[in-house]
Amino acid sequence: MVAMCLLFSAVVASCGPKSPFPGYTPTGTGLYYKQIVKGEGAPIKNGDVIKVRLAYYINDSLLYTTDSLPEAAYDMVHESPFQGDLYEGFRMMHVGDSMSFMINADSVFHKQFHAPIIPDFVTPDAFMRWEVVVDEAMTEEAFQQMKEAEAAALQQASRDAFAAYLAENGVDAQPTESGLIYVCTKPGKGKKPVANQTVKVHYTGRLLDGTVFDSSIDRGEPIEFPLGVHQVIPGWDEGIAMMSKGEKGVLYIPFDLAYGPRNMGPISAYSNLVFEVELVDFK
Repeated sequence: MVAMCLLFSAVVASCGPKSPFPGYTPTGTGLYYKQIVKGEGAPIKNGDVIKVRLAYYINDSLLYTTDSLPEAAYDMVHESPFQGDLYEGFRMMHVGDSMSFMINADSVFHKQFHAPIIPDFVTPDAFMRWEVVVDEAMTEEAFQQMKEAEAAALQQASRDAFAAYLAENGVDAQPTESGLIYVCTKPGKGKKPVANQTVKVHYTGRLLDGTVFDSSIDRGEPIEFPLGVHQVIPGWDEGIAMMSKGEKGVLYIPFDLAYGPRNMGPISAYSNLVFEVELVDFK
């Protein structure tokens, strides 16, 4: 009887799904997985926000890696958009796990990425290899609290850097109510521009370390824009309105009157900016 049971079990097992990928185990939903490192943390579940490192490949060609990001990557685990997807894989993991998944590429591009155009190399039978490491998991509330604390620390560090820069460079002009500092270096004449007038401005923009990130003077053409309609950063709208035609000066702009928490090319988040400006004309 025991021998018959063992034989029956072997037959049943042989009828299960087979993996076309050596070393990978099928789940039966179209997902194939391989454990690389077994973590000791809590299991991942829907609603968790996970700190994740991942990379994905097709035919061993790297398409994307979080290593290229300027900061850690987070994702919220949710219901799967299709059977055998990455989120099913996430829910198989624990904090500290490192796993490899094989996922149907056509489904990824159509149902996960919602790509309007599918690359030519993605055929219906192609699979993507995902290498995934989960470093942390937390609730959405805890994640929001963490990001708020990080933002507060970055804002304070930026304010401290701005104050230190002003002190080191002997800038003792009083800020406006918003925190903008304007120092006139060459007075102009006549009236000042008002909202909706088109101003023509020459400028050179610098970071606090002296790096020039943009200059209309280098291009040989001043910039034109309507004043006070939010086409430029708030520090510009406020500062240019303080000038007369022909006037030159320096705008010391705190991060919250510049680009705030956004990265803008060479301007990193929470950057304070310094602009040498000249109001060439307005109408």
